[in-house]
Amino acid sequence: MWDVNQSAVTEFILLGFAPNARTNPLLFTFFLVFYLLILVSNSLLVSLIHQDSRLHTPMYFFISVLSMLDVCYTTTTVPQMLVHLLSKKRAISFARCAAQMYIFLLFGVTESWLFSIMSVDRYMAICQPLRYKSIMSHWVCLALVGICVAYGVVGGLCYTFFAMRLPYCGPNEIDHYFCEVPAVLKLACADTSLNDLVDFITGFNVIVVPLSLVILVYANIFVAVMKIRSAQGWIKAFSTCASHITVVTMFAIPCIIMYMSPGSDSLSNSGKKMALFYNIATAFLNPVIYSLRNKDVKKAFLKLMGWGRAPE
Repeated sequence: MWDVNQSAVTEFILLGFAPNARTNPLLFTFFLVFYLLILVSNSLLVSLIHQDSRLHTPMYFFISVLSMLDVCYTTTTVPQMLVHLLSKKRAISFARCAAQMYIFLLFGVTESWLFSIMSVDRYMAICQPLRYKSIMSHWVCLALVGICVAYGVVGGLCYTFFAMRLPYCGPNEIDHYFCEVPAVLKLACADTSLNDLVDFITGFNVIVVPLSLVILVYANIFVAVMKIRSAQGWIKAFSTCASHITVVTMFAIPCIIMYMSPGSDSLSNSGKKMALFYNIATAFLNPVIYSLRNKDVKKAFLKLMGWGRAPE
């Protein structure tokens, strides 16, 4: 039984990774380099897509949105983590914690649904090539992104509202490097069974449903590709899909484990490590996968740098 007379928590302490005077500078350098690479690579990709008219297609439009989400997604958490690695004070106010939680979830849920929209785009391009441009018009693409954002707004509100409405009057040390729902809920001095149910239902709608849609769409793409007689067509189609599936898997599986394991105490130590996958790793890999393996993006980059001219 919790003592109701305890004072309410006004700030939290983010424990982050194990504090060590020797390893902290190394971790700081490691994450700083990764963060700068994420900023530069994603910003460069957005710039290339914006400037090169050959990249003004639905696929690259969605990739540019993904890159912008990745920049926002990581900026919500990484700069704070870097400061805390070099600082003895790792406090964050209750209000800032709630704001960080919501903004992180807003971008995360939006990205989750964007992955499913990108798979639908690939299906239309491969299975309906003659109707692709007419169906995936600019306004349709904008509307689809708007739907993703709407899911992000609602999903983020559901997670954050039910988490931060609970009383926090006991320990205030969060075993994480940012205010993430599962880590914060462990400090609540009240029954969290309702939160476990809400988180499971919300997670099903914002993680499992988009992932299932991706699997269903790519299953249909696989069936369609098997009908292609050209070996080159097979390779091109599978190459396009494999990169997307890799990123989606790295993003979705850790999210499912984190947000759909109600009351799991076994994740307390591994949770922040898994968060690195969908918070940092995918943001780093997205521009690499979608640009280095893409000759159109390479040509646009060479043209921008003045090292070559794109064919007319």
